[in-house]
Amino acid sequence: MELNDERRKKIEDILKSHDYTDYKWIDPKKIIVSQWVRMKCRFGCSEYGRGGACPPETPSVAECKEFFNEYSDAVILHFEGLMEKPENRHAWSAKINAKLVKLEREVFTAGFERVFQLFMDSCCFCKECTGSRETCEQPRMARPAPEAMAVDVYTTVRQAGFKINVLSDYNQKMDRFAFLMVQ
Repeated sequence: MELNDERRKKIEDILKSHDYTDYKWIDPKKIIVSQWVRMKCRFGCSEYGRGGACPPETPSVAECKEFFNEYSDAVILHFEGLMEKPENRHAWSAKINAKLVKLEREVFTAGFERVFQLFMDSCCFCKECTGSRETCEQPRMARPAPEAMAVDVYTTVRQAGFKINVLSDYNQKMDRFAFLMVQ
């Protein structure tokens, strides 16, 4: 069941109070969840197995699909970043992710008990991740990125009307996307 206009406006007011203006609502059933994304994590990401909010610590692809089907609405939040050095990405991500945790909390306390935030990048809160949910130093703050939940971010955000391209080097502006799941 989709959020009514009053409940959606309540969330939009919260988004605006946090200065989030570049976002779009989507039907979570249109979020593309694919096995290939998990394979790219497993065989192409240096953070695979090193993060408590990254695979293999995240649910299976089938469980991820089931998770998204439990929600009535989602907000895709767009972030742009241009890094002078590639290593600056994690500090930038951690700062935004910390704000996203606060956003999730505020939406929760506004009466949306099922709200769940997917970060715009890997968790990045700890200098050295323990690699396990059981030993995570920030378990209340850690959230997966959409890719860690097998989301085909490229296809999903394009169908929502955002532009995104594969970057060839770090001199290009990054487009990152977070997903706020609401019921």
